Amino acid sequence: MTLSSASQIELHNVSQSFNHNAQQITLFQQLSLCIEQGQSYAITGPSGSGKSSLLMLMAGLEPPTAGQISYIEHGRSMPLALLRQNIGFVFQQFHLLPELTALHNVALPLKLRGEKNAEVIAAASLEKVGLGHRLNHKPQQLSGGEQQRAAIARALVFQPKFIFADEPTGNLDSKSAANVADLLFDCCRQNGAALVIVTHSPPLAARAQQVLAFNNGNCTLLAKPQMEVQDACY
Repeated sequence: MTLSSASQIELHNVSQSFNHNAQQITLFQQLSLCIEQGQSYAITGPSGSGKSSLLMLMAGLEPPTAGQISYIEHGRSMPLALLRQNIGFVFQQFHLLPELTALHNVALPLKLRGEKNAEVIAAASLEKVGLGHRLNHKPQQLSGGEQQRAAIARALVFQPKFIFADEPTGNLDSKSAANVADLLFDCCRQNGAALVIVTHSPPLAARAQQVLAFNNGNCTLLAKPQMEVQDACY
């Protein structure tokens, strides 16, 4: 993918704050950055620093208090509604519907868009994440790692240009976490998608091409950490 063909999400002097007990809490101010399709990013920092809020802003799912968010395709600014059609989300809590099988959990968003071959596409997506033998199992019949794999299959089923993951390994044991991390990076690389991960895990952050670190209201682009990630605990 060439730079000219890659889609981008651009944040221009973005600030985010909220009111709590009649006091205004500012998470970050005048933040400018670019998220480019095909690149991987990690967002790190202490709890409550604004990591998840930044993720929602990047995805066009929440408006900033100040500043502007732009979605760029082929050098042209596009409506944020179009961006929302090109994103996938992976959460720490999986958010699978307990009454549906893995197949139907992944097929549901396709059906909501009117896709006639929803179950065929969903089955192929589950096969890619190693769950081809678990299509008809409900979430409670799957391990935590398998549930997260199903959630990843659901996020990737539209072949989005941007994948956002909020603490995707936070509820998993170290082996499952490492497997899920491998899967996320491999799938995004194969699909040419951007991957943006919020994480407290230094080894997981070290796998990203760029790291955005929150500290005392500031968000700094760090030089890529040099650390051994093999056999690390996520």
